[in-house]
Amino acid sequence: MVKQMSNGGRSGQDDIDIARLAGALLDHKWWIALVTLAFAVVAVIHVQLATPIYRADALVQVEGNPGLSNPLSEVRSMLDQQPKAEAQLEILRSRMVLGQAVDREQLDVVVTPARLPLVGEFLVRRGVARPGFADHSVWAGEFLNVGKLRVDQGWLGRPLRLVTGTGGGYRLYHEDRLLGEGRVGEDEQFAKGQIDLRVAELEAGEGAEFTLVRRSRLAAINGLSARFSVAQRGRDSGVFRLALRDSRADRAERTLSAIAEIYLTQNIRRQSAEAEKSLEFLREQLPQVREELVQAENALNRYRTQRDSVDLSMETRSVLDRLVQLESRIKEMELEEAELSHRFNDAHPTYAAMLDKKQNLQRERERLNDKISDMPETQQHVLRLSRDVEVTQEVYVQLRNKIQEMNITKASTVGNVRILDDAVVQPVPVAPRKPVTVVFMTLVGGFLAVGVVLVRSIFSRAVESAEQIEELGLPVYATVPLSDEQQKLVRRFKHRHHKRGRAVTSGVLARREADDTAIEALRGLRTSLHFAMLESQDNRLMITGPSPGVGKSFVTINLGAVCAQGGQRVLVIDADMRKGHLHTAFGVSSEGGLSELLSGKCPLAEAIRPSSVEGLSFITRGKAPPNPAELLMGDRFTALLDDLGERFDLVIIDTPPVLAVTDAAVVGKQSGTTLMVARYGLNPAKEIRVALGRLESSGVPVKGAILNAVEAKAATSFGYGYYHYAYKAGG
Repeated sequence: MVKQMSNGGRSGQDDIDIARLAGALLDHKWWIALVTLAFAVVAVIHVQLATPIYRADALVQVEGNPGLSNPLSEVRSMLDQQPKAEAQLEILRSRMVLGQAVDREQLDVVVTPARLPLVGEFLVRRGVARPGFADHSVWAGEFLNVGKLRVDQGWLGRPLRLVTGTGGGYRLYHEDRLLGEGRVGEDEQFAKGQIDLRVAELEAGEGAEFTLVRRSRLAAINGLSARFSVAQRGRDSGVFRLALRDSRADRAERTLSAIAEIYLTQNIRRQSAEAEKSLEFLREQLPQVREELVQAENALNRYRTQRDSVDLSMETRSVLDRLVQLESRIKEMELEEAELSHRFNDAHPTYAAMLDKKQNLQRERERLNDKISDMPETQQHVLRLSRDVEVTQEVYVQLRNKIQEMNITKASTVGNVRILDDAVVQPVPVAPRKPVTVVFMTLVGGFLAVGVVLVRSIFSRAVESAEQIEELGLPVYATVPLSDEQQKLVRRFKHRHHKRGRAVTSGVLARREADDTAIEALRGLRTSLHFAMLESQDNRLMITGPSPGVGKSFVTINLGAVCAQGGQRVLVIDADMRKGHLHTAFGVSSEGGLSELLSGKCPLAEAIRPSSVEGLSFITRGKAPPNPAELLMGDRFTALLDDLGERFDLVIIDTPPVLAVTDAAVVGKQSGTTLMVARYGLNPAKEIRVALGRLESSGVPVKGAILNAVEAKAATSFGYGYYHYAYKAGG
C-alpha cells in the first residue's frame, strides 16, 4: 500500500524560503556541475587559442641636476624648482616621443597574415608548417617584411590584400580589384601613383595572403599609447618604469627601446638648446656692458683730472666696496630677470622669488646711499664714479666667465636622463593568464548556474505541496508521485499544422505496473472517492484542470483502471473533442466516439469499447467537430449520461482545460462530482484560483483536487515537508 502525507506548514516563511533555495540547488546539482564544467572547458580552449600578449619593460632615471648646470639657473637650483615627476611622465606619454617611435618602427603600417579560422594562430605558435591542403593561409616560418608603404590621404585605413606569386612576385588587390603586380625588393607604384610599396622580404607559399593597412599617424600613436604605460618607482625617486604590451615579443622590445632612446635624446637636446639660448643672451649683453665700462672709466678719469686726483678715505673705501658688491649682485639679478621674463610670468614662484631677493638688495643699497649723502660732495662724486667703474668691470668679468662656462656646458651636455635597464621582454606572456582565467571562468560558470537556479526558484509560483492548494479552500484528495514507468509510456506526436508536438500516453500504467507508486496513490484516491461520492446525486465524476499538460487523461484512465480492478463497472469518456488523446492509451483510433455519438452518426453499442482491463470500458472523443460546446450542451448528451449512469457503476469524464474553453463548465453541470488536477511545478496557485472561480461562477462546485506528478525533490522536502512512503511486499 501507499501512504502519502504532508508535514509542515508555511510558518516561518523566511526559514522555509532559505531551505527551499538550498533544496533547489541540491536538486539541480548535476546541472550546475555540467554548466560549470562547460565554462571550464571553454576557458581552457580559450586560453589555448588566444593570442599571447608579451610585456617589455625598461628603467630610466631623471636626475635632479645635469652634470654641468646652466650658470643662469642658480636661482632655480637654490629654490629647488626642478622638473616635477608628473611633467616627465607626460613627456614620456606625449605624441612628440611616441610619434617618433611610430615613425622609427613603422607602426603605422599593419601587416596581418591570413590564418585558418580559430586555430590558425595556435597552429603557427606550435610551429606547424604549411600542409598540402593549405591555400590562402599563412603558416609557421612564413612572413612579410614591408620596407615602405606610402599612400595618399584617401587610402589611409583601407585594407590592401597582397597575394604571394612565384619567383619573388606578388599581386596587390583592394577588395577584389587587382591594383597591379610587383616584385620583392623593388619600389612599386599602384593606383596611378597613389600607393608606393616596397616589399623588403617575402617568405610564403604561392597563394598566401597578407592584409596591409596604412593607418594615419595619429591612429598609430593612439594605438601605441593604449599599450604603453609608465610609472614612477617610489615617491620622488625620479626612477620610471616603462612598459609596453604587444602580441609580438620582438616588436615590443624594439618599440620600447626606441621610446627610451627618443626620450633620452630629446632631454639632451633640450639641455643643449637651453644652454644655446642662455649663451646667445650673454653674448648680446657683453658689448653693452663693455661700452658702459669704457664710459664709466672715462668719466672717473675726467673728474680726477679736474680735481687733481682726489683720493678716497678709508671709510669711503669701505662703503665703496660694500656698494660695489651690492651693485654687482643687483646687476646679476637683472640679467637673471631678463632671462626668466622670456619663460615665466610675474606670478611664477621662481620669478617672484628672484624679484623679492632683488628688492632686498635694492633696499640695502638705498641705506648705503643715505650714508653716502652725509659725506662731503667731492667724496660723494668720486665714490659714485668709482662705484660705476668697479661694478661695471665686475659685471663685465662675470659675463666673460659665464660665456666661457656656457660654451663648456653646451659642448659637454649629457642631460639629466639615463637608461638604467634596457628594454627586455619577459619570457612568460602576461595575457592570457591561463590559470587565473580558467579558475575565473569556472567560478563564473558556477555562480551563473547557481544564480539561474536561485532566480527560477525565487520567482517560481507553481504549487509544490498540497498545503498550497488547501490554502485556496480546496481539499487535496491525493498527491500522485511522478512515475518513471509512466514516462516510458509517453510518446510525442507532432501534427504538420502545429509547431510544437504533444505528449500522449500509449498505454495503461495500472495494467502494466500495478505496484507503481503512482497507481498506489490512485488506489488511495479510489477509497477517498467512495466516501466523497456517497452524497452525490449521480455516479458521474468529471476530471478537469486549469491548463493543458497537467495529466488529466493519465488520472482518468488509471483511476478508472484501479476502480475496475476493485470490481466496479467503469466507463471513461473523452469529452475533450478538440484535442483529446485518451484513445492512444488503448491503442485505437479516435473515430466512432463521442462526437459521432452526439451527432447521431454512431450507435451507443459501437461507441462503447472494452479495454484490456477487465471491467473498464471507454468512449473516445471521435472526429473533431466544429461545435463541441454546442454538442455537450444538447439534450442528447444529458440523455447519454443518464443511460450510461444506469449501465455502469462509475462514469469518469475527461474534459478540456477550464481556462482554455467552456466545455468543462458544461460537463460539470451534469456531473455530481468534480475533481481538479493540478501539476506539481507547473500550475501557479493564482491559476488554480481563477479556474475554481470560473467553475463556481458557472454553478459547478469542485469537490477537491489532485496534485499530480509530485517529484521527490530536496526543495520540496526542505521547504514544505512533503514525504512519500512506499510499502511493498518483500520477495
